[in-house]
Amino acid sequence: MQEELSKQVIQGISRAHQALKLYPLQHPSIKKQVQDCLAALAKMFQKKNRIKMGMIDETLFFDENLFATPSDAEQEILNIFKTMDIEALEWRSGVTHEELLQFFELTRSGKVRGEDLEDAFLDAGIHHIRLSQVDMPEEDSAKEPKKIYNRAVKVLDNIFQDVRLGKIPSSEEAAAVIKEMAELTISDPDALFALSMIKDYDNYTFTHSVNVSVISLMVGRSCGLDMEELQTLGLGGLLHDLGKLNVDLEIITKPGRLNRQEFEIIKQHPVSGADMVKQMQNIPPAVIDIVLCHHLRYNREGYPADARGKKLSPLVDMVTIADAYDAMTTLRSYQRPVSPRKALAKLQAEAGISLHPKEVENFILSLGRYPVGTLVRLDTNEIGLVTQVNVERKGDLQMDILFDSSGTQRSKPGSLHLTEDQIHRIIAEVDPFVKGIDVASYLN
Repeated sequence: MQEELSKQVIQGISRAHQALKLYPLQHPSIKKQVQDCLAALAKMFQKKNRIKMGMIDETLFFDENLFATPSDAEQEILNIFKTMDIEALEWRSGVTHEELLQFFELTRSGKVRGEDLEDAFLDAGIHHIRLSQVDMPEEDSAKEPKKIYNRAVKVLDNIFQDVRLGKIPSSEEAAAVIKEMAELTISDPDALFALSMIKDYDNYTFTHSVNVSVISLMVGRSCGLDMEELQTLGLGGLLHDLGKLNVDLEIITKPGRLNRQEFEIIKQHPVSGADMVKQMQNIPPAVIDIVLCHHLRYNREGYPADARGKKLSPLVDMVTIADAYDAMTTLRSYQRPVSPRKALAKLQAEAGISLHPKEVENFILSLGRYPVGTLVRLDTNEIGLVTQVNVERKGDLQMDILFDSSGTQRSKPGSLHLTEDQIHRIIAEVDPFVKGIDVASYLN
């Protein structure tokens, strides 16, 4: 039965490609192939939510079926995979008519290949057909940190676009990228945390939300959360500001302090965001708590006032810490950012008032005395950027030397490792703005 359904999907794709040589994308003959494919996939999804199609030694497989002697249709799929440098695709339950049409168009044109298809799929609104690999171990599925970060920005962009169009966004793609982020936070926390230094002013809404997700994961890791809790926390961080879509952009980007009326408008974004998130499928209750209450503060004197007596998930306070940290370290039209070290001092000052004291303490301890992204002066007068902090021994630092002892900026940074016993060699913190240093460019 499954083999026959697999063949129906393969034939539908092949016939659609043949029809696209003669007709436009919206032609009835192509729509029929889409309907046939979707009908077959729907039956296959009754057994599992994700089905893989790909090549093994230039032999096509679909689900558990291997097509050693390919038909013309199966050979055409193989040719498409080879031409576009696709190892495998994963079909996910929920694929729509429009997604399949866009998939046919992308694969017909052949203009985008390999890993670039990942972004092309997302740009085209294709969330339920993803690039994959053959027999790839779960622990190796995450790609480079920068690619994971960029994918999270793209996923969030698509969610925002869906909301603007009046659609209920899918949570599936967001959950997938958060899983990768959580796994990387466990295995190599500095790699992803360094990326939170990306501060794209023109794309602030997306980078801030992704940064809050990244930093939330760091807070959660420092507090000993398990993988499932981390994924819930990261998803809440990613979606925490969704309600700002309902706020006038002029208020969001206003330089200077908001007036009372503007502040009352901005205070509505947690409630509207929570209402949006409630409509999405497979959203844990804790994520709704995060979106609704990330401005409620530890003392519960924040907003929305109606939520002050509500019993909340402990994950809420972790996102509040992450939100505060990213805001402090970000350049805005009305604010000069502070260094990571100074931001931690500010968090500590708010511990027990607006921020959870124990969670702040855990977070600070996890980052060490000189967090990743801190620019420091050494006893040699050299200036270095902290790029890595030893996970086990927080005094051990890896840094890039950006300026030599004479104050000249080096064309190629040098490398220096300081052990815990050598930390006294750092004599001062240096303001990156004074030295004209874009910290993120060195870290990423």
